[in-house]
Amino acid sequence: MLEANWTGTSTVPSRNLYPHQWSWDSAFIAIGLRHISPLRAQTELETLLAAQWADGRLPHIVFNPSVPLDAYFPSPDFWRSSTAGRAAGAPRTVQTSGIVQPPVHALAAWLVHRADPGLSRARGFLARLHPRLAAWHRYLLHRRDLGGAGLVSVVHPWEQGMDNSPCWDAPLARITPAPARSFRRADLDHGAPEDRPTDLDYGRYVRLAADYRDGGYRDGAAGEHGDGEFAVEDPAFNALLIASEYALARIAEELGAAGSARRERAERLTATLTERLWDAEAGLFRCRDLRGGDTLVPERSVSGLIPLLLPALPRDIVAALVRTLGGPHFSLGDRARLVPSYDLLGEAFDPHRYWRGPAWFNTSWLLERGLRAHGEGERADALREAVLDLADATGFAEYVDPYTGAACGATGFSWTAALALDLHHRRPAPRERQELDKSP
Repeated sequence: MLEANWTGTSTVPSRNLYPHQWSWDSAFIAIGLRHISPLRAQTELETLLAAQWADGRLPHIVFNPSVPLDAYFPSPDFWRSSTAGRAAGAPRTVQTSGIVQPPVHALAAWLVHRADPGLSRARGFLARLHPRLAAWHRYLLHRRDLGGAGLVSVVHPWEQGMDNSPCWDAPLARITPAPARSFRRADLDHGAPEDRPTDLDYGRYVRLAADYRDGGYRDGAAGEHGDGEFAVEDPAFNALLIASEYALARIAEELGAAGSARRERAERLTATLTERLWDAEAGLFRCRDLRGGDTLVPERSVSGLIPLLLPALPRDIVAALVRTLGGPHFSLGDRARLVPSYDLLGEAFDPHRYWRGPAWFNTSWLLERGLRAHGEGERADALREAVLDLADATGFAEYVDPYTGAACGATGFSWTAALALDLHHRRPAPRERQELDKSP
C-alpha cells in the first residue's frame, strides 16, 4: 500500500482523495516506514521539512506541481503561498498551504533515527532536521500562544487534524460561510457526501482560510488576540507538541547538546494543559474556545483522551482517562472496537461522518502508546490487536464505523498501512514502557 502511494520523495495519503503531501500524515507514515526502509522514512520527513516557512511554520500541505489544480480543493491557486505568504517567509520554489497540522514530527524523527542510528548519523539526519524542528516548535510556542497562558491555539479546524469534529460546531457558528458558488469541492468526487463535512461547514472552512490568507497569514504574538474569529486551544494538538518536546530533548542529547531545558518545558506545558483544559467531572480534557468567552467546549472528543501519551500526567488524571476510555462515552473494548472520534452518547454522534464518530487508526495508535506508557499493558495489547485486525480486514481504510468496523472514507490509506506496519513490527513485552521520556 505504501509502495503504491510513494511518489519518489514522499507518500500521498490516498492517490485519489489526497494526492499531495500532508504534514502529520507524513510523520505517521515515516514511523511505519522506519521498519522496512529507514532511508525512505528519513526522506519522507526531509521532503516535508524542506517546505518549511522562514517564520518556522510547517505547512499542512506541500503541493505536487504535476497534479492538476482541480484534483484537490483548496488548491495552490487558493492558498497563494508564495505571494500571500511572502511576509511570513513562504518558500518560493514550492507551493504549500498556509496553515499547519499537529506537531508529531520530532517524535517521528527520533523514532526513525532509532530504527537505524548508523545510517542516520552517516547521513547527518538529525543534525540537519534539528534546527528546523526547533524553529517549528518555536513558531508554535511564540506565535500561536493566542491565549497568553502558554498553550498553542489552532486558527482553523483543519490545523487540528480532526477537521469536522463537533468540538468546532460552536466556534464555527460565528463564521459567515463563503458562498457555495465560490468553490468546488473535489472531495465529493471520491467520497460519499454522507461521510464528508456538510456544504455549510465547508463554506465556513473556506471563509476562515481565505481570511487568514488575505491577512498575509499573520499570527498574533503571545497574549495578543489578533484579527482571527477562530482560536481554540486543543488538547491533542498540545499533547503532541509536548510529546515532541521530549523527543527534541533526546535529539539534542544525541547531537551532544543539553536536553534538560526541553524536558522542563514539556513538564511545564503538561501542568498548563491540565490547569486550562482538564475537566475532572467529565474525566477528559476539553477544547478552550478563546473567541467564545474563553470557555471550555462541552463536547467530548477523542482529542480529550490523547494527553494519555504524556509521561508527567498526574496519576489520578491517568486513571480517570483510562476509565473514560472504557466507559459509556467511548466504550473501548465493549461496544467499540477502536476508539470513536466522538462521544457515542453525544447528540452530534454519527458513526460514518468525518470525525463525528468514526474510529481512526492514528488516534487509536496514539492511545495504544499512552496506555502502554502508563502500565495498562492488557488494554494496550487489545487495542493493538484491534488496529491490526481492522486495518487488514478493511483494505487499510481511512477510518471505520466504531461499532461494526466497516470501512469508511478512502481505502489504501497510507497512515493506516504505516501504523499497522509499526504495530506489527513492534511486539512489546507485557510490561514494556514506550519511548516517551524515561526509556534509554
